[in-house]
Amino acid sequence: MRRRAVLAVPLLALPGLARAQPAWPPGRPIRIVVPFAAAGSSDVLGRYLAERLQRDLGQPVVVENRAGAGGTVGAAAVSQAAPDGTTFLIITTNHAINETLQPRRGYDLMRDFTPVAMINALPLALAVANAVPARTVPELASYAKVNPGKLNYATSGPGSLYHLFSELFAKRTGIEMQHIPFRNFNEGRTALVAGQVQVMFDAAFTLAPLIQEGRIRGLATTDTQRVPILPDLPLLSDSVPGLTATLWNGLLAPPNLPRPIVEGMNAAINRLLADPGVVADQARLGAVVKPMTPEAFAAFLKREVEAQAEAVRLAGVTPE
Repeated sequence: MRRRAVLAVPLLALPGLARAQPAWPPGRPIRIVVPFAAAGSSDVLGRYLAERLQRDLGQPVVVENRAGAGGTVGAAAVSQAAPDGTTFLIITTNHAINETLQPRRGYDLMRDFTPVAMINALPLALAVANAVPARTVPELASYAKVNPGKLNYATSGPGSLYHLFSELFAKRTGIEMQHIPFRNFNEGRTALVAGQVQVMFDAAFTLAPLIQEGRIRGLATTDTQRVPILPDLPLLSDSVPGLTATLWNGLLAPPNLPRPIVEGMNAAINRLLADPGVVADQARLGAVVKPMTPEAFAAFLKREVEAQAEAVRLAGVTPE
C-alpha cells in the first residue's frame, strides 16, 4: 500500500521549508491513552484530537481510557510501551503534581517519556450547591467561618489539581473544608447537584451547563481573564489576589521515540492548533491552544514540576 505523503511544518520553520511525514507503522492504529475516566476534560480532548489526527495522518487513531491513581496507571503503562509511534499519552497538570505527591507512581516524568507537544490550557470554575447561601467568594468564606465543618468539597481523587487547588483556596481564605474524593468527576458533579457535597473546583466547560441550567451556582473562574463560556463570573483572583489555576494538556510518548516520529506528531498537532476552526472550538470551551516545539514543551514540563512542588508545600498536602 502506498504511503500518503503529507507536509509536516515545524512550529518555528521558515516559510517554504517542510519535511516528509514519517512512516507510521502500517496497518496499526495510533493509540492515544487518556489516563482518566471517560467524559472528563482530557477524554473529551483526546477524542477530539483522535478524530482530526486520523484525517490529517491518514492512519487510524483510537483513544484508550486507562484510569486510576490520579492518572499514574495509564502513564506507567505508556512509559513501558514500545517506542514505535503507535502509543501516545495525554498528560495534564495532575501529572506534574504527581511527581511530588505520588512517589510510588513507577516512573519519572522527565526521564521515562519523550515530550511531544503541548496542546491547550483551560481554566477551572468554582461552584457551590444551591443550598449554600453564598453568591460570591467572600460570602462563601464568611459562611465557612461561621459554620465550621459544614462544607465538603469534591475532587476526582487525592493529589489531583482539584484537590491541591481546593486546599490552596482554603489556606488563602482561612477556612476549613472536608475533602471528599470520587472515583471520577461525573460522580462528584452529581453529588454537587444533589447537595451531598457543597463545593467544587472543576474544568469550567464541564460545570458551565450545570451553572447555566441553575442546578448549581457558579462563584468564580480561575484564569487571569474572564472566561467566555461563563462571562458573568468574576475572577477568583479578584477576591483572593494571585490565586489562579489552569488545567493544561500535553502529549508524551514512550522513551526513545525516534526523532522523525516526534517531529511528525508535533507538526501534526501544531497544524491542528493553527486551524481557525480548532481555535474556535477550543475557545468555546474556554481553552487556549498552546502550540510548542518538543523542546519548549520539555522545558515547560520541568518548570511545571517545580512550580507544583512549591504549590504542594504551600497547601500543606502530604505525599500519598
